[in-house]
Amino acid sequence: MLQRLFPAPLLSIALLLLWLLLNRTVSAGHIALGLVLGLLIPVLLRGLRPLPVRVRHPLTALKLALRVVWDTSVSNYNVMRFLILPRLRRHPASFVHIPLDLRDPNGLAVLAMIVCITPGTAWAEISRDRSMLLIHALEVADVQQVVDHIKQCYERPLMEIFE
Repeated sequence: MLQRLFPAPLLSIALLLLWLLLNRTVSAGHIALGLVLGLLIPVLLRGLRPLPVRVRHPLTALKLALRVVWDTSVSNYNVMRFLILPRLRRHPASFVHIPLDLRDPNGLAVLAMIVCITPGTAWAEISRDRSMLLIHALEVADVQQVVDHIKQCYERPLMEIFE
């Protein structure tokens, strides 16, 4: 019962302190309102809190991180090449539909971060049933190659880590 009333006690305390700091006062009225906000906001926003994360294969997570660093470095070089020498661009930009097997919300969030931090790619849309991802890539020679790369290098390890 206590957990339902106070789902995030540290967040409640932080909200109260932040409220008092932002208002630069410790008057009784501000403390009372800060307590109400500090207790009410976590209860109302409970559904937005992320699910607990359980990493099942830490070594796979490390390999994935190294792969992301490599791919990001290569993408940085390619984007720099496009900006400095646009005439050397080999292929046009394109939207790519990627069928997803990954369903874990935390895994999908990590996939979104990977796609968004990689220069030259952007997460455009995910279907309501989370079965199809639409990304935009700056240079696409072969759509299937992009699909295979994301599924093999990112989705498969994320499924191993989170599912």
